[in-house]
Amino acid sequence: MATEVDPRTLGGGLRRVIGRKVLMLFVVGDILGAGIYALVGQVAGEVGGAVWAPFLVAFVLAALTATAYAELVGKYPRAAGAALYTNKAFGIPFVTFIVAFAVMMSGITSASAAARAFGGDYLAEFVSLPTLAGALIFLALVTLVNFAGISESIKVNVALTVIEAFGLLVIMVIGVFALIGGDGEPSRVLEFDPANGAFLGVLGGAALAFYALLGFEDSVNLAEEAKNPARDFPVALFGGLAITVVIYIAVAFTATMLVDTETLKTSTGPLLEVVRVAGFDFPPKLFALIALLAVGNTALINMIMASRLVYGMARERIVPPVFAIVHSRRATPWPAIVFTVAIAVVLVSTGDIGGLADTTVLLLLCVFALVNVCVLVLRRERVGHEHFRAPTWMPVLGALSCALLAMPITGREGAVYLRAAVLIAVGLVLWLVNRLILGRTGPVDAERLDA
Repeated sequence: MATEVDPRTLGGGLRRVIGRKVLMLFVVGDILGAGIYALVGQVAGEVGGAVWAPFLVAFVLAALTATAYAELVGKYPRAAGAALYTNKAFGIPFVTFIVAFAVMMSGITSASAAARAFGGDYLAEFVSLPTLAGALIFLALVTLVNFAGISESIKVNVALTVIEAFGLLVIMVIGVFALIGGDGEPSRVLEFDPANGAFLGVLGGAALAFYALLGFEDSVNLAEEAKNPARDFPVALFGGLAITVVIYIAVAFTATMLVDTETLKTSTGPLLEVVRVAGFDFPPKLFALIALLAVGNTALINMIMASRLVYGMARERIVPPVFAIVHSRRATPWPAIVFTVAIAVVLVSTGDIGGLADTTVLLLLCVFALVNVCVLVLRRERVGHEHFRAPTWMPVLGALSCALLAMPITGREGAVYLRAAVLIAVGLVLWLVNRLILGRTGPVDAERLDA
């Protein structure tokens, strides 16, 4: 394995300019998105009116894994996240590749779930289109922004993050006015109506709600640009998660207080139902537009990440080098973008919101379980600076809880496991093509996997 080099000592490295507050805002902005706008109804279908409970359980489980990320990013303040940690813990190139590919595929499935959400009830406020048609048009628009260039994509992302946060603030204000005015049925938030019992219902709901909390792990890719990652990342990570779960629980409380469970379960735009019954006038079309932009932001972030991971792996000679080709004028990896979009088109054509979101969660739960193991394995390796150290029971419990949520006991459909297996199989094919036909067996440099 290559000798470890502190990136801070390298000439031409990334500038360390990001402070704790900016890090926390990044965590919050990365988590907020399509999950809460699209999945409140799906979670209600698992537990009934007590939608807040799965979100709270999902937060606790996410926080356990966050402790592993907080320790590892402080210990190794470099980009690449799970791939880097897996490479350092086990040093097996194939395992590192599978982890990186699973993360990449989770981005595509997440964007595909967002596309299905885009083509549903929110879009129906403006135009009547089949859900699949709306989803495919949406993917085309996201692809154009991605192809335009990273600078343009980041500017769009910042603007959309502000808009999606405003939309959730609107729902919270509606909830406050409803409580003051005595509207709705607050007692409904205590109603449990799971098909398979309270425990399995909450567990299944938490597995779905976990999708809405994903994104906290992406913050590790800012490790090389943080002023003091060992000190600031734990605060930013846990603070960002806490802020987000408070917002989500408030939104879930408002949704179930004002809208009956059956309506939430059948709606692909559950928060739009809240706006329609609100005690004060907020134009449903305006909120639908906000929701569409929020969903778009989630898809854009994930498709950028997925295409750049494919590009990075191609540069490292892990997958066929064609994916490392960059457009001469736009400087974007267009073959990698085409590849990831093609997979997304297949996914939106064959899956629904819940199934695609659940596939995203399944892939990342497997990655998170391994990251929790990595933090324990890497305890044998000391570094020359202070950093956050998670209490040992937390990554242990994090690994076990991720493994539990990944199991069929949560009520996850067999189609989700089949979809995840097929996606990983695509990675195996690329690996074999590269190794057997092209003879490309270059080493895995985990630091550059997230190029």
